[in-house]
Amino acid sequence: MNNRIQINMPQDVAYIINTLNQNGFKAYLVGGCVRDSLLGKAPKDWDIATDAQSENVKLMFGKIIETGIKHGTVTAVIDSYNYEITTFRSSSSISTATLKDDLRLRDFTINAIAYHPNEGIIDPFSGIQDIEKSIIRAVGSAKDRFREDPLRMLRAIRLSSILEFEIDSQVLSSIKENCDLIKGVSQERIRDELSKILTSDRPMNFVILKETGLLKFVLPEFERCFDTEQNHPYHIYNVGMHSLKAIANIENNLVLRWTMLFHDIGKPVVKTTDQNGIDHFYGHPEKSVHIAEKIMKRLRFDNKTMNKVLRLIKHHDRRIEPYCKPVRKAASIVGKDIFLDLLKVQEADKKGQNPQYLEVRLEALSKIREIFFDIEKEGQILTLKDLALNGDDLIAMGFEQSREIGIILKELYNIVLDTPEMNTREKLIEAIGNLKKERFRT
Repeated sequence: MNNRIQINMPQDVAYIINTLNQNGFKAYLVGGCVRDSLLGKAPKDWDIATDAQSENVKLMFGKIIETGIKHGTVTAVIDSYNYEITTFRSSSSISTATLKDDLRLRDFTINAIAYHPNEGIIDPFSGIQDIEKSIIRAVGSAKDRFREDPLRMLRAIRLSSILEFEIDSQVLSSIKENCDLIKGVSQERIRDELSKILTSDRPMNFVILKETGLLKFVLPEFERCFDTEQNHPYHIYNVGMHSLKAIANIENNLVLRWTMLFHDIGKPVVKTTDQNGIDHFYGHPEKSVHIAEKIMKRLRFDNKTMNKVLRLIKHHDRRIEPYCKPVRKAASIVGKDIFLDLLKVQEADKKGQNPQYLEVRLEALSKIREIFFDIEKEGQILTLKDLALNGDDLIAMGFEQSREIGIILKELYNIVLDTPEMNTREKLIEAIGNLKKERFRT
């Protein structure tokens, strides 16, 4: 017990603990909120453990959500904030469990620390010592903890990535021995842990999934990338390591990091080697889209995230010349809503390749970005919606067939892409007249 350490908790949390205490029950802050407070980080959630049964807790607070009442957890809603309150657990019974019993069942020592404003820190498993050593160590037997909930194997890697801690050797060994247990975990839970690893400050920790054997169960398609060498002047890493290097070189954004993980996932399937021993991966963007879509559906991604990732993968290898006309055409094909993100993807892709060619390639991307900004600033056309004429205008001019209207708008669009100054009502009407004449002649 350490009474010298004080945790500054929100008033609502203090109110919950005081209310439980005043009604004759014990109550403590537990888990990640204690860990983060000790690390000087602002906790995202505040969790309370108590010897009160859920039925008692429900009587003490106004609005209660029965989030996990079978496991002794309810959520108190105070001023629109949610606070989980869980009855002490033990391996034998909830009703007779103590705080130490509860902490003994937690995953890692750094999460098995409790706090009470009067009693101070309760740390029966030396979690503070492990925080000071920056190490992820299991409470008791790592094998037992992983068998209770196999997701904890991924959580160890996630915590290591987020906190920048090392994983204890016994924990790593136990993950290797029990990695197949991850097959019993829902795809949604796996997806969420992978996302947290990818969007951490140490995304290269993703390689630990490969080293421990977890990868072949959660993303077997990506594991093959580590066995796919790239004997090509532009590359110095295998496909798997290249992808992780690319992730580490892009901003911390969920869509962009999943894009970089999957952007070359089709390469193992399409790899060929020419007579000079140089490897090629023709058609890999399309194959990567196909494989990534299957994976993201399996992991139950929402459609918005999935569609944006797939669009970026599809175009990630698109060659764009740093001149106005090619940039306009590329932005129109790719979509101006993701064009700047595509440039970020291409930049990260190149930063994960042979540094010998990096400077000149980054210069080209910088020019493309500047040109795109100028195009937007000048209001030059990038989509059909930017045309000075629309379908209603053509109907008013006497066109009736929707198919014919669509063809004419597409032709006008291509004209304006080539010559932006043509995008005025008068010039487009004149262009329609010329199109009619050409068709009449043919």
